[in-house]
Amino acid sequence: MALTRKSIRSRREFLLKIVVAAVLAGALIAFSRWYFYDRDWVTTDNAFVTGNIIPVQADATGVVAAVLAEETQLVKKGDVLVRLDGQRARAALAQAEAELGRAVRAVGALYALRRQVCQKVISRAALRDRTRHDLARYREATLSGAASRQVLQNTEDQLAALEADLREAQAEYQSVEARVVGVTRMNHPDIEAAKARYNDAYVEFVRQNIRAPATGYVAKRSVQVGKRVRPGDAILNIVPLDHLWVEANLWENRMARVRPGQSALIKVDLYGSEHIYHGEVAGLVPGSGAVFAALPPDNATGNFIRIVQRIPVRIALRADELEKQPLRPGLSTVASIDVSGPLQSPNHSIVKTTTNEYLTDVYDKDLADAKARADKIVKDNALGASNDGAACTAAE
Repeated sequence: MALTRKSIRSRREFLLKIVVAAVLAGALIAFSRWYFYDRDWVTTDNAFVTGNIIPVQADATGVVAAVLAEETQLVKKGDVLVRLDGQRARAALAQAEAELGRAVRAVGALYALRRQVCQKVISRAALRDRTRHDLARYREATLSGAASRQVLQNTEDQLAALEADLREAQAEYQSVEARVVGVTRMNHPDIEAAKARYNDAYVEFVRQNIRAPATGYVAKRSVQVGKRVRPGDAILNIVPLDHLWVEANLWENRMARVRPGQSALIKVDLYGSEHIYHGEVAGLVPGSGAVFAALPPDNATGNFIRIVQRIPVRIALRADELEKQPLRPGLSTVASIDVSGPLQSPNHSIVKTTTNEYLTDVYDKDLADAKARADKIVKDNALGASNDGAACTAAE
């Protein structure tokens, strides 16, 4: 059948109507999607999984004798990760123990010296008092002629010498008393100083075993057997995988309605669109990434170029979803935030520090054990402490 000009025009108009209708339908669908969904969502693919990476460092000096944890291994809080050769630390601890015992016995000798000087003061005070009585009798006898003046003079000289001896003994006692006044043998400053040195040596000895401060997986082990480490040297990292979050870096011109507490949907490239994580905006970082960079910009120098900045937003992830579908720090994600939620202050933060990696108690017992051992050493060497007695009243 031959096509006429009229039929061609009719077909062209029909196809044009179809195209126009399709464009209008597409525009209507796009507008409807934006109006009912997209306008209340902020989405970015500049988002990554992150978490706490806990560095484990040496706190003592020594040579590595054993490495007890390896990459990817799960370690529990308190597990020994690295053991140092503790021979020097053990020798230093033995020396500190001996010095503590010697200090306790030296203080005990000081209290014994105080008792000795006290008895000397009492003895010389008795001699002085006896000579005083003799002098009084000689004075009466001299008046009646029963005693010579030479005897009286000798007694007076003897009394002066005894009083000088007494003052010397009293000064000696005061010198000893000044070293023990206000304290007992158990809390004498010399003993406390020796106990502090012992505690330091004991902690140094205990820290020869480097323990895990939290439960997590070992990463970036950098220590080897035979390496000499010092306090502050990096040993390895521990990464807890039960507490992770997403850091989404949003354009600043899309941050107007983003608030803490709003819900979010997270797609991780590892699982694609098959699994969606449900998160919650925990807080907004108080500054763009540029101001926290190693070299922050200085727009007051040179030519100014306006660049739209990004603001990091912390999105908390649910622990139950992380348990079912584990993640790793550094994974790429696509984060979508529902900004139709409550518009509270952007400075409000709901971040919590209640998970295990924010607190460790693996070091708490070290000093307590050291103090208990030091007290036992003091008790074992404090012989005759019950005979220390009070101050000597005759020395006054």
